[in-house]
Amino acid sequence: MTEKSSGVQRLAPAKVNLALHVVGQRADGYHLLESLVAFTGFGDRVSLQPAEETRLSATGPFASEVPLDSSNLILRAHHILAGVFPGRELGPVHLSLEKNLPIASGIGGGSSDAAAAAILLARHWGLQLTESDLAPLLLPLGADVPMCVAARSLIARGTGEELEYVRLPRLPMVLVNPGVPLATPAVFRALQKKDNAPLPPLFAFTNTADVIGWLSETRNDLEAPAASLVPAIHDVLAELRSESAGIARMSGSGATCFGVFLSDDQAERAAATIAERHPSWFVAATSTLASHETVP
Repeated sequence: MTEKSSGVQRLAPAKVNLALHVVGQRADGYHLLESLVAFTGFGDRVSLQPAEETRLSATGPFASEVPLDSSNLILRAHHILAGVFPGRELGPVHLSLEKNLPIASGIGGGSSDAAAAAILLARHWGLQLTESDLAPLLLPLGADVPMCVAARSLIARGTGEELEYVRLPRLPMVLVNPGVPLATPAVFRALQKKDNAPLPPLFAFTNTADVIGWLSETRNDLEAPAASLVPAIHDVLAELRSESAGIARMSGSGATCFGVFLSDDQAERAAATIAERHPSWFVAATSTLASHETVP
């Protein structure tokens, strides 16, 4: 991450919890998780250009819901990186966010935005920071941010800070959100059982059907409490299943759900049908990035 740039951009991919097991709770209240995570070829996009003063702007279908003040994780990531090199002259930048993912929707949009911005800033400023350097620096922004820096398939354990990279094939997928934001703390408060069974052992997946079979033995333990708060999650899952998704499940703390399909054509047809039936919903046909693919 050492090259200078006059204007660069990076995808901030959606983060999908293919499985999420809540396996315990620490004395300080933090929940212990085991989650298989993948990243998609669809997401937000962060752009950077030199500027007279540092600022953040937003475009895209969900731009009106983006805070542009110091609470935004992109500007907080900027503040962290600038603080690491206090004696170095780091030029002001215009950071622009194309917000394509719904806000507070369980697919890591804000965390992925912050990770993408940090990578762009490190490149633009010529900082000698590797991915393994950036991850711990950004951990104060939330456990999702370091995994979004990596943006490749992994198992996250503990409170999300223990990462094990795994091999997954590319998975055709449809993302659907009913248009209802859902706050993560409220979902965890509604969770009744905190000590559920861990993920089953992984094996060598060769195709999508292998992954669907393995996922059928797993869960998202936050799905039921989230659906108790947003019943429309049941409707989303029913729509995905009616379109023959191999597996249909909620991601993260919701309310976005995903369906895994055996082909891109099936996923695209399902997305078109669901979008036609529910024009107010967010619907996107995409696919996960295979283990060997990098974020564009």
